[in-house]
Amino acid sequence: MLDTISHLTLAELEAGLDEIRQSPKESGVLRLIVRRPRIEAREVLAAAELHPDQGLIGDNWISRGSSKTPDGSAHPDMQLNIMNARVAALVAQREERWQLAGDQLYVDYDLSEANLPAGTRLAIGDAVIVVSPQPHTGCQKFVSRFGLAAMKFVNSPLGRELRLRGINARVLQAGTIRVGHPVQKL
Repeated sequence: MLDTISHLTLAELEAGLDEIRQSPKESGVLRLIVRRPRIEAREVLAAAELHPDQGLIGDNWISRGSSKTPDGSAHPDMQLNIMNARVAALVAQREERWQLAGDQLYVDYDLSEANLPAGTRLAIGDAVIVVSPQPHTGCQKFVSRFGLAAMKFVNSPLGRELRLRGINARVLQAGTIRVGHPVQKL
């Protein structure tokens, strides 16, 4: 079962920082694509389509809406949730549990503010996305799935600087993305 695993301690999580800091800074790799067709549902995909109006095609981003907009509609700067695959591997402990983080794209790539400030454009496959200024923070579901120590780890001052919980992005140019595609700054 996906949720029968012991959560790591803060010390165990911090021991993984060196590996995370070795994430590629210029050219990374898309490691996992997860579509969320409805709340609590996940579909692991080998390929997907990104669209400027719809985000990841078939994902519930539009219908789910956001508490961060005045009318509760989908937040345009939160179309895509992207997490560093090394962080996902650490907190989830097994690859089949990465999807529990709730992100759509998992990349072996340095997502830190220093490497990818808001406004940075990235090419993935045929698509182009842009890093949004909207912070990506964990929620109660993240705590229940990975533990309170994991939430403290990703939301610590260093965790926020490195964006261990991930980034938000929006699609600028439609295109097909596939697991294994390079992720590159433009």
